[in-house]
Amino acid sequence: MVDCADAYGLAQFRSTVTGCPVHPGDPEVPLPLPEGPALVFIQVPEPKTVKNRLHPCLRPSASREEEVERLVASLVADRREPDSGWAVLSDLNASNYRF
Repeated sequence: MVDCADAYGLAQFRSTVTGCPVHPGDPEVPLPLPEGPALVFIQVPEPKTVKNRLHPCLRPSASREEEVERLVASLVADRREPDSGWAVLSDLNASNYRF
């Protein structure tokens, strides 16, 4: 489970990343993944007080560069090298995603 201020907004971004659909209307938004457990985003009233600890590392079927171009919300850090490294993206909630 992921506590957040905007459960549906965060689930929507992850839905874009994973290609798995989410359904609106609940402060608890599950994102079922094709393999493994579902991610569940839960809306909480208190503000974030510490650094996020959830950083999913994904391996897209397209090239890393194509996936970053598809998903760019804002590029926080570019650590890509010719055959290694990653890009750190930030959604509207300032959660980071590494590819």
